[in-house]
Amino acid sequence: MKPNDPNTRDPLRPLADRMRPRSLDEFVGQQHVLGPGKPLRVSIEAGQLHSLILWGPPGTGKTTLARLIAQRSDAQFIALSAVMAGVKDIRSAVEAARAAREMSGKPTLLFLDEVHRFNKAQQDTFLPYLEDGTLTFVGATTENPSFEVVSPLLSRARVYVLRALSVEDIRSLLGSALADEERGLGSEHLSAEPEALELIARAADGDARRALNMLELGAGLVQASGASRTLSVAIAQEVASGGHRRFDKGGDQFYEQISALHKAVRGSDPDAALYWLCRMLDGGCDPLYVARRVVRMAVEDIGLADPRAFALTLDAWDAYDRLGSPEGELAIATAVVYLACAPKSNAVYVAMGEAAADVEQFGTLDVPLRLRNAPTRLMKNLGYGRGYRYAHDEPDAFAAGERYLPDEMPDRRYYRPVPRGFELKIAEALARRGHKSPSGG
Repeated sequence: MKPNDPNTRDPLRPLADRMRPRSLDEFVGQQHVLGPGKPLRVSIEAGQLHSLILWGPPGTGKTTLARLIAQRSDAQFIALSAVMAGVKDIRSAVEAARAAREMSGKPTLLFLDEVHRFNKAQQDTFLPYLEDGTLTFVGATTENPSFEVVSPLLSRARVYVLRALSVEDIRSLLGSALADEERGLGSEHLSAEPEALELIARAADGDARRALNMLELGAGLVQASGASRTLSVAIAQEVASGGHRRFDKGGDQFYEQISALHKAVRGSDPDAALYWLCRMLDGGCDPLYVARRVVRMAVEDIGLADPRAFALTLDAWDAYDRLGSPEGELAIATAVVYLACAPKSNAVYVAMGEAAADVEQFGTLDVPLRLRNAPTRLMKNLGYGRGYRYAHDEPDAFAAGERYLPDEMPDRRYYRPVPRGFELKIAEALARRGHKSPSGG
């Protein structure tokens, strides 16, 4: 290999950078898009450039894949980061692309890391240059492109979803780094206990970069000790300690996991609910946010089937606010388990939605005169409150036949109790009062 090759061993470059794959055959993972016969691999091997967006968690090879695409297509590669770049940098890249095309006919691949950080105007800047072929665009993002990439750009680029690497993939990558004498740690003649590599592979949580960084740190500790040339489990535990699983506050991981927690509660699975709760807390989610969402679950999915659920979730929220961690987290966990085990009803949730739809449909209808208060003589003379039947003066405190909706509206039954939990008793009480539960529409 040539001395100026970017993959040669340079002690000042991180191991993760030195070990970047030089070909698709060295690429680890992502077989669902890069396996034999898959469209992306076929187009790369054929040197057919097309704009695309790589969506996946950190350390899954988005930048490396963009480089390989440019290399295979013999294209000029320009890399920008949306964190630091602006419209001026895009214009400079366009000028470089035009110069390359005029001088050698070479195409240009513009790679924009963290494309979701660009605002709409910045993303729109690419469009004319994609249309006229000046640039082939490859964007990388950890966020859902449906929400973070503007529609015109999204329509001009194919989206490929990259997945977190498996433990097996990362173990293979660590083994290659230990054995590679040219780019990796092979020249240092280090060995590693299999359990140590397994520990690092699991602690990396699907992130190849994180795994190689931990391996490099562990190798440094081995060399500093001077007592052994073996990466032990104890050293692996030391370099892997303190890491958090993938959880991007406000990003896809955040919303996917709170969705999974909510659905586990709704599905009456306390074990899965506890798992997702612990995943979120482990990833650094604010427990007060979880407590607030748990209150939402109580009123949306348990409702009046178990009225105690609402009070219990409020108590858990208050307990965390007063106690903090870890006692407060246990209170939230108690509420989550209770909700998962409680009878379920979304009757109030559905009823409110139907009532809101009628409010929108019928507009601002007048309150019937009989239902209005009459605190003044004028209002009494106008008929306010005339004919109103005071329920407490009626048998069983119920004014049979009285109507409380606007006169112009048809009868409605929004609230239809489910045959579970306390709503069984509510349904019986309503039936005794003549509620036949017609449809709410």
